[in-house]
Amino acid sequence: MTDQLHAITVLGHDRPGIIAETTSRLAVLGLNLEDSTMTLLRGHFAMMLLGSGTASGAAIEDALAPLTSDGTLSVTVRAVVADESSASGGTPWILSVHGGDRPGIVSSVVGEVARVGGNITDLTTRLSGELYVVIAEIVLPAGVDPATLDAAIQRVARELGVGASLRVAEADDL
Repeated sequence: MTDQLHAITVLGHDRPGIIAETTSRLAVLGLNLEDSTMTLLRGHFAMMLLGSGTASGAAIEDALAPLTSDGTLSVTVRAVVADESSASGGTPWILSVHGGDRPGIVSSVVGEVARVGGNITDLTTRLSGELYVVIAEIVLPAGVDPATLDAAIQRVARELGVGASLRVAEADDL
């Protein structure tokens, strides 16, 4: 049987050991974790994994079923097609936004990135009291003028009453 790629999500109330239990169950199946991200969202655990191996989606679901037995976590598994093209090409940049919290910050600022064909490869937001912070890794296609994009982002940021910066991503940032 050839290797298959599966996207696995684990969501729910945080507790110690979720990552260890999930990854050990996947290792028993021989699943190789190719990409992953995990975060806490106000006490709620969120993890996404891409794993490859010969295990079927049903076998992965069965192996992870004990995680969901108490009702505090949910797990989803779905087969995906490997696509290396979205990870390459273009220039990586870091977009930072900070200011008073209000609706529309993310959609307005990332709308400018989308308008020029930029791809957001990672996005994190945090609310700390009244301060809202957005950090996005973006890839700009060849031919996009970063100064023009930055001017558009600065215009939107002023309208929202927040600060923003766009800078080339250094190797340490990624």
